[in-house]
Amino acid sequence: MKAKEKMTHVLAVIGDMFPDAHCELNHSNPFELTIAVLLSAQCTDETVNKVTADLFQKYRTPADYLAVPLDELENDIKRIGLYRNKAKFIQNLSRILIDEYDGEVPREHEALTKLPGVGRKTANVVVSNAFGVPAIAVDTHVERVSKRLGFAKADDGVLEVEKKLMKLVPRELWTETHHRLIFFGRYHCKAQNPKCPVCPLLDCCKEGQQRMKPALNRKAMN
Repeated sequence: MKAKEKMTHVLAVIGDMFPDAHCELNHSNPFELTIAVLLSAQCTDETVNKVTADLFQKYRTPADYLAVPLDELENDIKRIGLYRNKAKFIQNLSRILIDEYDGEVPREHEALTKLPGVGRKTANVVVSNAFGVPAIAVDTHVERVSKRLGFAKADDGVLEVEKKLMKLVPRELWTETHHRLIFFGRYHCKAQNPKCPVCPLLDCCKEGQQRMKPALNRKAMN
């Protein structure tokens, strides 16, 4: 099966499995989304949502984040990994938004990536979810699933994975594919104990087939 044909098959399967896949970070505007994605680095969405439930009530604008001492903001997000660095990023980001963008989050991908703490993945999430611009953000789930299914090589970097997915997936499907790959990786093709025995994509997953070999051999011997 050629790569594009295989991708079409995969998209159909995960589309049936997770038709309502979406961004699970709670937010009500582009600024909140930017902060939430920044906080989510090396942290679960569940933990971020617990923290931002109070955070977004206390801080509503970039100016609000600059109105408190850094240690106060650190205390507000201390349940988040790397909270000290992230607190600095948030205040520096907020200052730039006020000074250069009238307090608004820029819509341009390049401008977003220049903000403190905002990398390519975060920018992709923001432009696609906040501004409706098609993008594929490669997080740990998307990267793992892409490599397991053979769409990327084991030693490919995140940017290489993104470029390969962009070539295989129609542009108008980039954003929904991003969400569905995340759901597939988060709830089915997990890093530990993936659900290979019941996976509808086992036929096109060499890694899954390797995992299943011992069980299949035992079954054949009985």
